[in-house]
Amino acid sequence: MQISILGSLTDRSPVDSCVRQLTELRDEGFRRVWLSQLPSEPDLLTVLAVALHEVDAVDVGTAVLPIQNQHPMLLAQRALTLSLVAGGRFTLGLGLSHRLVTEGMWGIAWDRNVRRMREYLDGLQPLLAGDAADAAGELVTTRGALQFTAPAPPVYLAALGPQLLRLAGRRTAGTLTWMTGATTLAEHVGPTLRQAAAEAGRPDGEVRVVAGLPVSVTDEPDAVRAHAARQFSIYGKLPSYRAMLDREGYAGPEDAAIIGDEGTVAQRIGDLRAAGVDEFTAAVFDPDPEGRARTRALLAAL
Repeated sequence: MQISILGSLTDRSPVDSCVRQLTELRDEGFRRVWLSQLPSEPDLLTVLAVALHEVDAVDVGTAVLPIQNQHPMLLAQRALTLSLVAGGRFTLGLGLSHRLVTEGMWGIAWDRNVRRMREYLDGLQPLLAGDAADAAGELVTTRGALQFTAPAPPVYLAALGPQLLRLAGRRTAGTLTWMTGATTLAEHVGPTLRQAAAEAGRPDGEVRVVAGLPVSVTDEPDAVRAHAARQFSIYGKLPSYRAMLDREGYAGPEDAAIIGDEGTVAQRIGDLRAAGVDEFTAAVFDPDPEGRARTRALLAAL
């Protein structure tokens, strides 16, 4: 199982901090970094266009870009341009965001989401492959072609429910999960994704489960757990993540977080491997810089 880091941008000097973050993580031995795009943060792809030009030998993925606020042709332009800059070291993670964002902030309907994602892929994937798109949908229509070529980035979906997992299994490189525990990954996410891939005639191993969770190596687990409860509280309220927490029997995000000494954290990461996770993306969140360094050291060793 590959171990990667899940990070985010800062609002102060985001380009400089991203270059520094990627350089440090690469030098610590991590092969891939996933970065989030929140609606109030700097534009991730713009920052990465500079950072991936400056930093070599590390792959970067988006975890994740929402689809509702940009047309497939625009996203294909941006993603392929970034892949060109990065020499193919870019992975495109897509998601549907949440009603709170799409309707509350953007005024875009949050409905028929499986159809919306399917039609979005109908337009996006041919363009990423260098072909013309001719996809007329009920919610998303894409027609046209791009006049440049670049390495096609793998596409992952933030899929948790059965319908999106089946779509991801049939058509993409896999799923990116968040706040989803080992039992749910083993009994729901992995089997649904891989069965859909098999039914579509895809070879074994062609789809992957990439699972993200907060992690902290610490000798003060109670204090860090309380910090996790505060920092990640929103994920206990958003319906898609709440459903995953309930499946696992977790009261809140602090229970999903991997917290403890080296042995405890290594064991819980091992549980993810046993659950069929192909890549673990660790969101290192300890409030203490020394604690974060200690956590990354264990992750790099694993």
